[in-house]
Amino acid sequence: MTKLTDFTRYDDALRLCTPAGLWALFDGDREHFNIAHECLDRHARSDRVAVIVAHAAGHDEVLTYAELARDAARFAHYLAAQGIGPGDRVAVMLEPSHAFYTSIFGALKRGAIAVPLFTLFGPDGIRLRVQDCQPRLLVTNPEKAPLARALDDVQVLVVDADFPALLAPFPDHYASATRADDVAMLQYTSGTTRELPEAVHHTQRAIVTLMLAALYGTGLRPGERFFCPSSPAWGHGLWHGTLAPLALGLTIGAYAGKFDAERLLRALAEHRFTNISAAATHYRMIRHCGVAAQYSHALTKLSFTGEPLDSETAEFLHAHFGIEACSLYGTTEIGVVLVSYPGAPDFRVKRGSLGRPVPGVRVEVQDPAGEPCAPGVLGELKVWRRAAWVATRDLGRSDEEGYFWHGGRADDVIISAGWTMSAVEIEDTILQHPAVLEVAVIAVPDALRGQIAKAFVVAREAGSEALSHAIQLLVRSRLSQHEYPRLVAFVAELPKTQAGKINRKVLRERPD
Repeated sequence: MTKLTDFTRYDDALRLCTPAGLWALFDGDREHFNIAHECLDRHARSDRVAVIVAHAAGHDEVLTYAELARDAARFAHYLAAQGIGPGDRVAVMLEPSHAFYTSIFGALKRGAIAVPLFTLFGPDGIRLRVQDCQPRLLVTNPEKAPLARALDDVQVLVVDADFPALLAPFPDHYASATRADDVAMLQYTSGTTRELPEAVHHTQRAIVTLMLAALYGTGLRPGERFFCPSSPAWGHGLWHGTLAPLALGLTIGAYAGKFDAERLLRALAEHRFTNISAAATHYRMIRHCGVAAQYSHALTKLSFTGEPLDSETAEFLHAHFGIEACSLYGTTEIGVVLVSYPGAPDFRVKRGSLGRPVPGVRVEVQDPAGEPCAPGVLGELKVWRRAAWVATRDLGRSDEEGYFWHGGRADDVIISAGWTMSAVEIEDTILQHPAVLEVAVIAVPDALRGQIAKAFVVAREAGSEALSHAIQLLVRSRLSQHEYPRLVAFVAELPKTQAGKINRKVLRERPD
């Protein structure tokens, strides 16, 4: 039987992709469905490798589908023995590892609700999320155990060398009885610890729709070896980097520990990964590490998400890997809606664009009155869902060919003396200066112009008036005479969210 995974062309995606075609990629149906079965159990009859974890310390952890299916079943039985049942929350605060996958998939098998938590959360970050989701069990490592045990009314399981022995007495199989519409996972978007983002509820069947991003955003196809270095505590690392490729039976790569670009390059070379999807920040770090040329690769597809990719990094990636970087755009709440169809021979990637909508999805750029904007006009990106337009809170524009372009967050637009300026475009231009490593541009109040652009710059050299003037001159010459940062501040580093995105909110709140 022909499946959607048999086709790679853009025209075929538009012509053949249907909800029925997506469901045909799975064993479950619209009534009975379990993510753990789809991602592990149905691939466990072979000795195929499921996950290769590249640890920052230098070693690799190789995990097969068979052992993960077995140990996830044992963990589901362990949960039952603890009185934890369907609908109960199980929080998992671990780096990618045998214990992480065992815990997440074991909770899903049981019908409990898995809640992945970022391992770098401090006391406030952990406390707020635990108070919100109220887990029956929190699974973590010895390092985080003191913080976890300080929480009230939460049973804590500390994963150490005795974890396999804890699971060994339990049966190797678990009969899941989840329904497709059962809540499977709570996902927190990245944000400050004092302003907890609302958790997004994902059902067991959510992975079916996720296949749109897998097939057309990251370009996954059977037989590929796929690496995603993003943390599985966040949407990209979990849904796109873990669940979707495992559901297709791929061997995936994950990264554990503090990110190091050379360590990633070594893993890509040694294990011959053919497809990678990462945050724009990861690619910038590869560009700046200075050793990329020392490593071979087998990559044929490359995608990015999280924030726009600057043109200098895009050019580096094309020069080094020989392929165009493909954007996939979406949010935790609405999913992926714009993609660049990696691997599609009939799709032209426009460098800098967000791509075009995934099959069956409507996206528009609208003005403040909710009317469609003409091509080239900046407005808010909106998605048609359930008979209504849903705001993404991102600015953008479209072109005559139906490609979309990012214009920054809706609160990142800069209106100076009546001129509307894009922080993203200013940042992209500043990054073309050879002395600049990173930059973030925000709007700051100005008595004369209302707002002006201020650039926070991480530079290779000491900040100076001469470098500041050179940056301003570059932007004025590349964009327009009025569209440049009138203020330039040199900083040692830029604040980041837990997901690795630049945290402009922190910059706006700086007293200077």
